[in-house]
Amino acid sequence: MTTTTTRPVLSKDGGTDNRRRLLLAAVLAAQFMALLDVFIVNVAAPTIRTELSASGAGLQLVVAGYTIAYAVLLVTGARLGDRLGHRRTYLGGLALFTAASLACGLASGTGQLIAFRLVQGAGAALMIPQVLSLIQRNFTGEGRVQALSAYSAVLATGAAAGQVAGGVLVSADLFGSGWRPVFLVNVPIGLVLLALGARVLPRDTRTEPERSRPLDLPGLVLLAAAVSLLTVPLVLGQEEGWPLWSWLSLAASLVLLAAFGAYESRLARRGGAPLIAPHVLRAPGIGRAAFRIGVAMAVNAGFLFTITLHLQGGLGYSALRAGLTFAPAAVVFGVIGLTWRRWPARVQRFLVPGGFLVAAAAAVVMGGLLKGGDSGGWALHPALAAMGGGLALAFSPALTGALAGVRPEDAADASGLLATVTQLGQLIGVATFGTLFLGRLDAPGAHASADALWACGLALAAASILGASTGLVRRPR
Repeated sequence: MTTTTTRPVLSKDGGTDNRRRLLLAAVLAAQFMALLDVFIVNVAAPTIRTELSASGAGLQLVVAGYTIAYAVLLVTGARLGDRLGHRRTYLGGLALFTAASLACGLASGTGQLIAFRLVQGAGAALMIPQVLSLIQRNFTGEGRVQALSAYSAVLATGAAAGQVAGGVLVSADLFGSGWRPVFLVNVPIGLVLLALGARVLPRDTRTEPERSRPLDLPGLVLLAAAVSLLTVPLVLGQEEGWPLWSWLSLAASLVLLAAFGAYESRLARRGGAPLIAPHVLRAPGIGRAAFRIGVAMAVNAGFLFTITLHLQGGLGYSALRAGLTFAPAAVVFGVIGLTWRRWPARVQRFLVPGGFLVAAAAAVVMGGLLKGGDSGGWALHPALAAMGGGLALAFSPALTGALAGVRPEDAADASGLLATVTQLGQLIGVATFGTLFLGRLDAPGAHASADALWACGLALAAASILGASTGLVRRPR
């Protein structure tokens, strides 16, 4: 039996419109802050290693601990939002994230910093799935489309902004604090968002079936184990030289994912409450959109990671200059993410495959411009802008189209699924293209970094063409 979820009735008076704008600003600012923390620490890593005398493995866990906890617990965070209420779970996750950020900034050793980063990732996993759920439940029609477009723009700009912000804060060395401001900057922002969220987020209104819906602990354990076994080798495998355990871990993750899918299907047939309802996966366009979103995020993360390494290592740019180089890509991604719905309807069905093809061309052009140790000159900036525009067209319409076909009562499951796909896409992109790039740095020649980037450009183009191919075959109605 289908349960109808009670949603707040939004009138069209100016006060309600202002309240909705503040709601959107609050949740997107939290989304931006959580995404920022994935990238901001990369720039501070050398300083952390020096000041805390961190080992190589310890430093990897400082950087990756947040991402691992975040990816593993995202779907669980989405289900808790459905069970406990999206407002309550969002504010609880934000409070945990803010407190953990303070603890990270005050950490006195590597072990403490790793532990607090794991807690910080758990806070983000509670908070972030509620962003999409709150948008789904509080915006309708064109307002929802605009809100989802703003959400897409935040996802794109957060990566580049994290690298810029990290470079600025570490270079400033405020009061001799070194790396600590990259964490402490979250504290005042988090406190402001807590006060704003408590004021503008609507009270949770849930039906009795939602409140009593069980958490599906066996499904949670299976999924957490599968995602852990997938993410840990993706994050640590390159630095460790891809030992045997990393390949066994990846293989085991596939086995557990299959076991999770079988268990969830069996639970749904028995009338239970699976962690991800199978009918959500069968919702119109969800499967194809999840694949497109994963590919787009993998290309985006791989592009940012490899270009950053080349700019700083191959061309000798400072962290700040390297971060600012990505400004054209971030700006164009944001602008297109906010405006594509205003384009003629007859072209919108071609936006996703067209965007992937633009990204493929931009990747090849960028690799060619930087080949041979060149800086790329003025032509690099239009190529970067084209990459940002292509990925915006590939990502934003795919996300909007997927969620448009999801029922409000399934918003939590769909939000957790797509947020997890987004995160895993980024991890896979960094691991795959990062391994390709780093594996070629030891090749003989004066321009090993540029040659490695050229190979990555071709690989990024191939991945983008794979994403484009999903829109070329029309499904029968």
